[in-house]
Amino acid sequence: MSVTPRRVVLASGNAGKAREIGALLAPAGIEILSQADFGLESAAETGLTFIENALLKARHAAQGSGLPAIADDSGLVVDALGGAPGIHSARYAGGGGDAANIARLLAALDGVPPAERSARFVCVAVFLQGPADPLPLVCQGAWEGRIATRPRGSGGFGYDPVFLPLGDQRSAAELAPEEKNRCSHRGRAFAALRLRLSGSALAGDAGAGAS
Repeated sequence: MSVTPRRVVLASGNAGKAREIGALLAPAGIEILSQADFGLESAAETGLTFIENALLKARHAAQGSGLPAIADDSGLVVDALGGAPGIHSARYAGGGGDAANIARLLAALDGVPPAERSARFVCVAVFLQGPADPLPLVCQGAWEGRIATRPRGSGGFGYDPVFLPLGDQRSAAELAPEEKNRCSHRGRAFAALRLRLSGSALAGDAGAGAS
């Protein structure tokens, strides 16, 4: 009889992301370990899509840890900017961190009226049994909204202070963590992944990932 492994490596060194994902997967009894616990550096994100980058990161973490791996690739897609910053969201300002990324985004949207600031956060979450898993689980989530003219709130991370969810006047950084997790792109992607992991994926079955 297969024993469900509860320890899974998360292919990220982002503390905010680790807290969110840990909370989202906790109901499934999954213990998240950071790739930093294994002395792993971040994988090179050379893919052209969110899915490609998520898989690159998961394979890297699985290879270096010897554990099943979970990774996500997330980003902000702004319609008025032709989809930017997209897969480059974390490095939009060239490595200056969240504040620099937000500053560049607001500068790029300077003069764009509120009605034309539509945007969405997207997230692709993947699970691999190991680095050579040919049938990874892949789940996606999106969170529609628009970009504010100035940052608001102290919660969350990334672009949360300037993202106004559809139908809400608060920024994502002004939402309680539990509320954000219910409606966010990451919350939706990982809720779907949690459901799929409750099947055969964590049991080590040969057909894992095929569901």
